[in-house]
Amino acid sequence: MKLPKTALSGEKNNLFLIVGLGNPGEEYANTRHNVGFLALDFLASEWGLNKFKSQKKFKALTTEGWLENKKIILAKPETFMNNSGGTVGALKNFYKTGSEKIIAVYDELDLPFGKIRVRADGSSAGHNGIKSIIAKLGTDKFKRVRIGTRNEQAEKMEASDFVLAKFSKREELILKKEILPAAMEEIEKIIG
Repeated sequence: MKLPKTALSGEKNNLFLIVGLGNPGEEYANTRHNVGFLALDFLASEWGLNKFKSQKKFKALTTEGWLENKKIILAKPETFMNNSGGTVGALKNFYKTGSEKIIAVYDELDLPFGKIRVRADGSSAGHNGIKSIIAKLGTDKFKRVRIGTRNEQAEKMEASDFVLAKFSKREELILKKEILPAAMEEIEKIIG
């Protein structure tokens, strides 16, 4: 769906920050830990947004657009996963939006590949990117779209090696055809 351009009605409640978590750099492209980046690339393409541009003040790649009367900011931190909170805090402060208007999209090792879970708040459940965001915002009251990455290989590898491994060609196809569209649907439900 293309995002039409419309004017904000003056309310900051009409702005949503969607942050995909991952690690910058070619060596991490298409890894399980970067499924948040893949999801944002998918959203930007489906919604007809401009290419992501580097924004030094946020330490992120960003693009923006409109969904009906809601302004949407997509951001991919250019810091490593464990420091994602700095980017999220800078975006929140610049756009003067509440944490309830932030949506973090990220990998979840505890969920089977392709399973999507949405949470409105809660602990980091051991995810260092989420832990960093909670620490920087001083609250756990932000939305999460968790995309499952666990497969049969997860039991045979160290967790750190597994999340930094690339998706198989079969998994990439399933991601593009099924999982990322389903994640987009969940995000659009949150935005309303």
